[in-house]
Amino acid sequence: MQSLEAELDQARQLAVADLADAIESIGFECTRCGACCKGEGEETDDHTATVFPDEVRTLEASDGVEGDYDWRDVARPMPYGLSATEDGDLEGETFEWALQTDSCGDCTFYEETDDGVGACVAHDDRPLICRTYPFSVALAGTSQPMGEAVDEAGMVRAHECEGLGRDIAREDAEELARGLKERAIRELEEAIGVRDAYEPAAPDAGDIVVHDSEGAKRVDGTPFEK
Repeated sequence: MQSLEAELDQARQLAVADLADAIESIGFECTRCGACCKGEGEETDDHTATVFPDEVRTLEASDGVEGDYDWRDVARPMPYGLSATEDGDLEGETFEWALQTDSCGDCTFYEETDDGVGACVAHDDRPLICRTYPFSVALAGTSQPMGEAVDEAGMVRAHECEGLGRDIAREDAEELARGLKERAIRELEEAIGVRDAYEPAAPDAGDIVVHDSEGAKRVDGTPFEK
C-alpha cells in the first residue's frame, strides 16, 4: 500500500480534463431529490458528511444561514469509534468532523420546499464533499460518500444517486472535476495532518475528543487541554 504522501502526490498530478472525461462518460444531473442530504431512517445512521475545520468556520459565518451559528451548530464529532454511556450519550476519541444533523438525522442545512424539492440554505458555502457528490477519486485516504461505488471510470467513482446516467455539459463536468481534484488533495492533506498531530487524549468519562489536522478538540471546536 502506498503512503499517504505518495497518494497526495498522485492526487496533485490528476488531470482535470481526464476527470471531466470520466464524469461525462458516467453522466450526472442533480435532480434536487435531497437524498444525499438526508439521514437513512430510524434503523440506520444519520447523514454523515465529512467537513474540514476551515469549512466549519466558513459555515459559521455563512451569509446563507440566519442567526448566530457556532461550531456545534455546524459540525459534530464523527461517530465512528465513540461508545455509548449508560445515559445513551457518546464518549471517547474520534477523528474528524461531520456536518451537524437535525432531529431527523438530516443535514442541518437541508430544507425542503412544499413541492418536495430539496435545497441547501448554505449552498454557496457548502463543503467540498457536497459540491462534488456523487463522485469521489479512487485513491487510498480519500472518502467514499454514501457507501461503495456503483459505477466508475478511470480514477472516478460514482456513488448511489438518482441523477447518475444523465447528460452533463462539458463546462459542468469540468467544474465538478476541479472540485473533485481539490477535495482529493484536501482529504489527503487532512489525513496526513491528523496522523502527524495525533496524541492520545484520554478524555474523562462522558467527554468526547475529536482529532483533526489542527490537533485535539472538544465538541465545541476549542482545543482539548488535559
